[in-house]
Amino acid sequence: MSKEVYTNEAVTAKLEKELPHWFLENGWIRRKYKTSGWKATLMVVNTVGHLAEAAWHHPDLTVSYAFVIVKLCTHDAKGITDKDFALAHKIEEVIAWQPAQDTSALTGTPNDDARFKYIKYD
Repeated sequence: MSKEVYTNEAVTAKLEKELPHWFLENGWIRRKYKTSGWKATLMVVNTVGHLAEAAWHHPDLTVSYAFVIVKLCTHDAKGITDKDFALAHKIEEVIAWQPAQDTSALTGTPNDDARFKYIKYD
């Protein structure tokens, strides 16, 4: 995988095409995941943490009661590289997954009961 740094224009175009909920800001690609509360926020943080550690590419996180902001930048390349896009895709795939929309036996968490609400899907 290349450590070639993308231009801001190339990052913006790639995000619009591949990761529409992500955006470029101050040299980072970012995504805000809204949750239903602290329990769900911690689950998102732990999931992102697992994916980042497995990938050996670590984002900055902003964590609050009902949201998590994920920020990616390849520090040693001083910009956005393929590593950032690859991890953003994996995070998006896992965190935004809605089992009820799959053709599997999994139903997903119920949204009609506050005790079980999880992600506020886009």
